[in-house]
Amino acid sequence: MAEKPNFVLVPDSDANTDEPGHPAPTVLGRLRRAAATVISALPSRPASISALNPTTLASAAVPGRPRLVFGFDATASRAPAWATARTVTDALVRALPGKLDVALAVHGGSRLHTFTEFTADPNTLRDRAAAITCVAGHTQLLPILSRSLASPGLRVITYIGDVFEESPTRGRKLADELGRLGIRLFVFHDTAHWTARRDAELFLDLARRTGGCVLPFDASAPDRLRELLAAIAVLAVGGVELLQDKRGKLPGAVILLQHLDPK
Repeated sequence: MAEKPNFVLVPDSDANTDEPGHPAPTVLGRLRRAAATVISALPSRPASISALNPTTLASAAVPGRPRLVFGFDATASRAPAWATARTVTDALVRALPGKLDVALAVHGGSRLHTFTEFTADPNTLRDRAAAITCVAGHTQLLPILSRSLASPGLRVITYIGDVFEESPTRGRKLADELGRLGIRLFVFHDTAHWTARRDAELFLDLARRTGGCVLPFDASAPDRLRELLAAIAVLAVGGVELLQDKRGKLPGAVILLQHLDPK
């Protein structure tokens, strides 16, 4: 049997009992006022479903290390590119072992279906990536950006994709918020198909609003991708200063520094 509440708050018929010249407020009136204060402090809109996801709850704690989200467009046409990308995911955590946590975020079938917990284990990342297949559907970059905003300690989002099929206005608002929080977006733009080139300017606009940049993606050059991901991992951990220190030993650092917004 469900327990009955000890009391029920009801509207106070005398709205001015605490004003000068009126009797002191009753206990019930004080309770009503306290409840109204608590309610007014609550968010004006309900939490999204993704915010209640166990993965999000697990990542809500303040992290001990910087974080990076590795996002990918895994729609049907992306199979060759995904085959390349999943073989180099470990480059993100191997660049600076034990200093960076990475989450894998993948959309396909017109939904964001994967957003893993953050980990510094390259084997975990590789296994999760290997289990993902490409599914036809529209792009879902914006849910990745939105979900990433709820991840404390996040420094960088990388995204591999070819086209953008969502709201540009919404994308710019999310990019501005990422920039305000110091979260950089790096887009690896795959322009193998001519239709992808029409979205080049939009990807560039979104990335620049965050202090990030757009980099070329070539599915036939996994070593180059690995070097760039390693450089981005260094940036996520130590910023531009550490990236500059590593440029003599890290080929991708030189390329990344050339693409970064000078501001």
